[in-house]
Parts: sequence; structure tokens; C-alpha cells
Amino acid sequence: MREAMATAEVGDDVFGDDTTVNQLEALAAEMLGKEAAVFVPSGTMANLIAVMTHTSPTDEVLLGTESHIFNYEVAGTASIAGVQVHPLPNLENGSLDPSTVTAAIRDDNIHAPNTSLLCLENTHNRCGGAAVPVEDMDTLAGVAHSRGLSVHLDGARVFNAASALGVTAKRIAQECDTVSFCLSKGLGCPVGSLLCGASDFIQRARRNRKLLGGGMRQAGILAAAGVYALDHHLDRLSDDTANARTLAAALAEHAVFSPNTPDSNIVVTDILDGEVATWLRGFAEVEVLGVPFGPSRFRMVTHLNISSSDIDTAVDRISRVVAAVS
Repeated sequence: MREAMATAEVGDDVFGDDTTVNQLEALAAEMLGKEAAVFVPSGTMANLIAVMTHTSPTDEVLLGTESHIFNYEVAGTASIAGVQVHPLPNLENGSLDPSTVTAAIRDDNIHAPNTSLLCLENTHNRCGGAAVPVEDMDTLAGVAHSRGLSVHLDGARVFNAASALGVTAKRIAQECDTVSFCLSKGLGCPVGSLLCGASDFIQRARRNRKLLGGGMRQAGILAAAGVYALDHHLDRLSDDTANARTLAAALAEHAVFSPNTPDSNIVVTDILDGEVATWLRGFAEVEVLGVPFGPSRFRMVTHLNISSSDIDTAVDRISRVVAAVS
């Protein structure tokens, strides 16, 4: 990947003449089944640009209470896009109840905001990396479209979802108007995300990218990493799932932990005894890293730099920490 970056042909992407960025955008659009794509620095920016381009200020956006947009994107939808979000309870598998979505769509009324967008997420980070079934995706998109809403998919880890569900990323995003995905998550790139959609939408999205300061110049150096990842790193995503399941099973052997059964590469563990900070500090002392994920939960993520032997090492070190604490 680094060799591809070092030898990348570059130009000025803001002017549209960086050939490597153009190659990446065309590849991303094809793989997600959309007409066009735009390369942006981050998944947060991709989601914000999508919301800005789909909506007008004072519109309302429906999304999940556990969604990344609602929890981790600094309320950019409100402060920059000027829209109101209406969070709906996520189901355990990361989906939403279609009847709840239907009930939340406002009728035309001069006193109320215009409900114009439904945002979905797959895989679903806060729901333990859940891979939302395509049938759920299709149903929710159908509900939204029947009432005139657009649908955006935060597919930060959509290729992990595709691996877990045994379908293509294109199939997952089939009924969504737009989809974003991160190169810097399961695909192992240093930076970058793509927003994919219809050609006219992406043209307007480019203007919003410029407004947000996301227009990069000789970005082909970064885009080359994305091209390499899409060509070389998809088939190995199942390894990350296998490693996550091994880790989760090992954590479950300790009475103090109750982890999820991972669909993908995310392990979320409820702590049944002790404090999050105490356990994570103990893990860090033996060079096993996790992040707090609520008042009594932590998260660990597997990726291409974590081998099965690394998992064995981590499991052994975690066992030593648990024994010491006990």
C-alpha cells in the first residue's frame, strides 16, 4: 500500500484532474452500485455532506438513537447543516422498527419541520458491529421512499457487513440513495472516505465538500491507498470476524465479562463486576487496548494488523489481568 502511495500519479483534485482520485471514485461508485462518488477526508465529513446535500435548513432527519451521526459527530447536522434530528430507538440488530419510522414521518404542516431524510447504519457500531440484514434495509428504505424521504446509509464498515451477510456492498446499498464508507476502518488505509450517489447529487456534494474545507489538492497519494485496499483487502475481512469471535469467546469465559457474539470485527463487552476505567487500565498495562463504550462497557476491534496469534497473546494477557484483580 505504501509503495502504491509513493508511486501514485497525482494532479489537483479540486480541479478534478487527479487521475488516482478519479480512479478511486469510479471504483467506489461501481462497487456500491451508484453513478458517482466523491473522496473526502473522513467518515464524519462524508455523513455531514450527505445530510447537507439531501436536506434544507429546518428539515428533520430520522436516525437511530445509537447511530454514529447522532452520538459521535459533534451535532454537525444541527450546527452546520441546520437540520433537526429525530432519534428513534435502534433494535438489537442495529435496524429500526418500520412502524416507528412510519409514525415519525411528519405530515405537511406549517408548524412542523419537513421530514426529508432517513439515515441508516451498517454495520452498526454501537450495536456491537451488527450486520443489518438486507431485508431490513430494503423495508426501511421502502417506507422512507413511499413518503418522499431520501435515504442515506452510513456504511463506514459496509464491506464488513457484506462479508458477514454473504452479499455484496452494492446489494446492501441497493435501495439507499446515497452511501458513505470509510477506507480507514476495516480496509486498513491511513485516511479517507467515499460518498457515493447519483451524478447530480455528487456534483452538489462537491460544493459542500469545498464549503467544509474538504477539497484536497494532490490527494492521489491518499487515494492510491484506497485503490489498493479495494483491490486487495476485501477477501480477508472474514479473518477479522473470526478473530473477533475468538476474542469474545475468551472474554466470556471470565464471569466478570459478558461480550456480544460478533457479526463482524467489533467486540462490545458488558462489565458485570468492577469499573470500566479499572479494567482498561489493567489491560493497557499489558499492552492490550480497548476503549470505554458506556458506563459499564468497553469495545475492542480487530483489523488487518491483528493476527490470530495476536489474539492468542491478548487472551493470555487478559486472563493474567483478571487473575491479578481477582
